This record gives sequence, structure tokens and C-alpha cells, in this order.
Amino acid sequence: MPRASQPAGRRERNKQLKLDRITAAAHELFAEHGIDEVTTQQIADKADIGTGTLFLYAKTKGELLLLVQNSLYAEALERGRADAENTPDALDAVMAIVRPVVECNRTQVDNGRVYLREMVFGDPAEPHHREALAITGRTEQAVAAVLCRDARVSEADAATTAHVASAVMFLAMAASVNVAASVDEILRDIREQIAVLLTR
Repeated sequence: MPRASQPAGRRERNKQLKLDRITAAAHELFAEHGIDEVTTQQIADKADIGTGTLFLYAKTKGELLLLVQNSLYAEALERGRADAENTPDALDAVMAIVRPVVECNRTQVDNGRVYLREMVFGDPAEPHHREALAITGRTEQAVAAVLCRDARVSEADAATTAHVASAVMFLAMAASVNVAASVDEILRDIREQIAVLLTR
């Protein structure tokens, strides 16, 4: 019995090592050149695998970008959530959640915009898309939790407001008119819109 489980464990470790190499290669190349200037062949070469193997882990460059960015967005959300816990004002706490997510998105503007497009228009059954949507859901839950600190705000209203706030954040980051905008300019735009939401 132990002998049968050893090969399976080794296979899983090998799969994880390949995934780690793919993720590291895609991360480096996307960060340096942007998604549009990188080919899947370059990623496969850098990860030291065949393109056929690469496509077992991600079928498109968009999926590779999701693979790379999901962990970065999840880390950004956790930083924001931690900051929000120590921020008493509701609007400031919501913005504490939003800031690291926007900063993550704007690290490489084209990659950030493609990530958002892939997240929205990609196949929700594909694992990397599903994880991106889950991160969005966790972001909304974090915002709703902040809003529920006010006893007058019902859970349903907090969830709806958080959903609208998420849409505001998404549009501010994805809009073509904001391509050249700084992180602070985008955050100011988001803050002004969420402030109106919270006064209703």
C-alpha cells in the first residue's frame, strides 16, 4: 500500500514544481514585457517545459496571466483587510481594502487591464477564472463586513453596497480614460463615488 502512494505523491510534487516554474516564468516575462509582447513559447522555454505541457496548466496567455495575478491580488486583499480592521471610519476602512488592490492592478497597467477583462469575460468554469472571481467575492465580503459595523446597516444592504463598490472599483481600474491615471487619481475617483454610496 505505501508503495502505491509514493508514485502518486511524486507525480503531484512534479506537477507542483512544473506549475511553480510556469508561474515564475510567466510572472517575470509579463512584468518585464507586458502580456501582449510575450508568447507562450517564450514562457514554456523559460520554464524549461514543452508548450504541450504548458497548455495542460493554462490554455491561453489570459489564463496564464490569471494564474500569475491571482495570488498577487489575494495577497493585496489580505493586506487591505488587515488595514481595515484598525480603521474606525467606514469610508476610510473601505478605501483601506481598495488601495492595495488598485496598487496591485496598476503595477503593470496593460497586464492589470487584461486581468480584469479575462476575469469578467473568461470561462467561469476554468480554474484560474474561478479563483479570480472568488477573490472578487472575498473583496466584496470584506467591504460588506466593514459596512456591517454600523448596526443600522443590514447584511443584505451591506452586500448590495459592497457589490456596487466593487463595480465602481472595477470600472475605475479598467476604463480606457484612466490608462494614464496614477494610483492616487484612481483611488480619489473611487473614494468620491463610494462616499456618495455611503451617504444614502
